[in-house]
Amino acid sequence: MASSVLIETGSLVLIILLIVLASAIKIVKEYERAVVFRLGRIVGAKGPGLFFIIPGIDKMIRVDLRITVIDVPQQEIITRDNVTVGVDAVVYYKVLDPVLAVMKIENYNYAVMMLAQTTLRDIIGQVDLDDLLTNREKINIELQKILDELTDPWGIKVTQVTIKQVKLPESMLRAMAKQAEAERWRRAKVIEAEGEKQAASIMAQAAKFYEEHPVALRLRELQTLIEIAKEKNMVIISPQHSGAVELATAISSANKAMSSYRETG
Repeated sequence: MASSVLIETGSLVLIILLIVLASAIKIVKEYERAVVFRLGRIVGAKGPGLFFIIPGIDKMIRVDLRITVIDVPQQEIITRDNVTVGVDAVVYYKVLDPVLAVMKIENYNYAVMMLAQTTLRDIIGQVDLDDLLTNREKINIELQKILDELTDPWGIKVTQVTIKQVKLPESMLRAMAKQAEAERWRRAKVIEAEGEKQAASIMAQAAKFYEEHPVALRLRELQTLIEIAKEKNMVIISPQHSGAVELATAISSANKAMSSYRETG
C-alpha cells in the first residue's frame, strides 16, 4: 500500500513537472519576437525559435514584425479653399523595436490609426482642392514622413501612406463637369479658327496666282462647270468666243504657268 502511494505521488509530481516544463518552453516564429517581463521588470526580446521562461514569474507578450496595413476610415475634411471632401487612406507600418513598441505605447496599432487620422486632417486642411487632386503623390510622401517621425519613439517605422479616395460633393462635381465641357469647347473653337486661318492663307495665294494668270482662272471655271454638270446631270453650253485652237492654247499656257508657279513656290 505504501508503494502504491509512492507511485501515485511520483506520477503526480511527474505530471506537475511536465506541466511546468510545457509552460516554460516557448516558441516564436521567425517574424515574431517575445517581449519578456520578470516580476514586472523588462527582461528583453526573445526569439525567434525556442526559449525558456520561468512559469508564474515571467510574462510574455508576442509582437509581430511583419508589415501591418491599417485602413484609415473616410472622414470629412475642409480644404484650404473651403471645400468639404471625404478622404480615406491606407497606412503601412512595421515594428522595428518590439521592446519600445510594448513599453512606450499601450496599443500601437490603434495609436497609429488615430495618429494617421489627425495627421491626414491637418495636411489636407493646408492644401487647395486642385493640389489634392493633382499632387496626391506629394501629399502621400509628406504624410509618410510626418507619421514616421511621430512613431519613431515607439520603435515603429511607417513605410508608406496612400490616399485611396477623394470624394467630392455633388455641386463640386457638376461645376467641374461644366468647366471641363467649357474647356473642350474652347479647344474646338481654337482648332476651328486655326483651320480657317490656314485656309484663308491658301485662298489668298490662289487668288494672287489667278490674278497674275487669267487663263488659269478660265480653266478653273471650265473645270467647275464640268463638275457641276456631272453632279447635277446637266448640259452646260459655253459661249463661243473661244475656239478649239484657242482653248488648247489656253490649256497649254495654263499648264506652263502652273509648273512655273510650283517651281518658284
